[in-house]
Amino acid sequence: MILAKKRAHVVALLAIACTGLAAGCSSSSSSSTSSASARASSSAPASPSSAPTGTVNVAYAASLQFLNEKVVSPAFTSAQGYKFSGFGASSGDLETDIASGEIHPNVFESVGGDNITPLEPKFTNWYVQYAGTSMVVAYNPNSKYASQFKAIADGSKPLSSLFTLLQTPGLKLGRTDPNTDPQGRDFIYMLELAQKYYHLPSDTVAKILGTSDFGSGSSSQLYAESSLDTTLESGQLDAASAFVTQAIELHLDYIPLPAAINLGSAALASTYKTAKVTIKGGVTKSGSPQVIDITIIGTPTPAATAFVAYTLSSAGLAQYKAGGFTLLTPTVTGSSSSIPSAVSSELGS
Repeated sequence: MILAKKRAHVVALLAIACTGLAAGCSSSSSSSTSSASARASSSAPASPSSAPTGTVNVAYAASLQFLNEKVVSPAFTSAQGYKFSGFGASSGDLETDIASGEIHPNVFESVGGDNITPLEPKFTNWYVQYAGTSMVVAYNPNSKYASQFKAIADGSKPLSSLFTLLQTPGLKLGRTDPNTDPQGRDFIYMLELAQKYYHLPSDTVAKILGTSDFGSGSSSQLYAESSLDTTLESGQLDAASAFVTQAIELHLDYIPLPAAINLGSAALASTYKTAKVTIKGGVTKSGSPQVIDITIIGTPTPAATAFVAYTLSSAGLAQYKAGGFTLLTPTVTGSSSSIPSAVSSELGS
């Protein structure tokens, strides 16, 4: 069945928004800046000698849920003293909710900067790329197709046969909405690249997706990113799209994919760019290496600044590496002068 996008998270995030931020950046109107400053003061330490108090509210791509909630959150609080409160959803949905004022995070972690740039310049004017990931196909070990998936995963069968298997009538495949989630588009890019790379029939992608309209948001294959992994693990799906980092952290069985199609190599950016999908509104998106980007939304609070600095520190990056991410040299896009000095110091500037 087609799962409708769930919006219940809005209430939860609004309930904690008292430690949030102004609707715009520090360059916004004086009233917004004043309001943000008042809220920021609640996150600041009571005195220079007191321990830090306050909470950072983080909106993050759902693929970062395990890492943020199980690893980063407790380590950050232990190291910096601030509390952590976060919510995971598709990067596109989070972008829309921030822009509409439905949620008020201090920090936004997105898969791809193209979900941050629409928020400029009102909410931010910079972001930092710091980690990378790649696509895999995860599968349920109890699926009736499990032995075939396993044979492909261990090399007993050619990887090209995966794309024939995924066309099997009755096989239940899960993926996310390409209109709102980068992973949803990445899965389609991967299939398009595989079709060319393995010289598969021209209708291979359409048969796997069950439609010739690749950007359609109406398909029984579509699930919210936050629930896709659990749906696979429950046995409701035979296979699902996933980032390798999710598969590693959640101990999912999965099939690794070659760099030529997995969107994980910066050196193959020009190849990935040949894969395209047109989503709602007639907007055409192109494939690219998959990276994680971070920014502060609105006026920086002490807690938000500390969280971003911690994420980009050697300790924070080590947590990403342990989770299967590829570490990238942190690179700024946008206004470097707007970045808090504590964050800049982690960039070597």
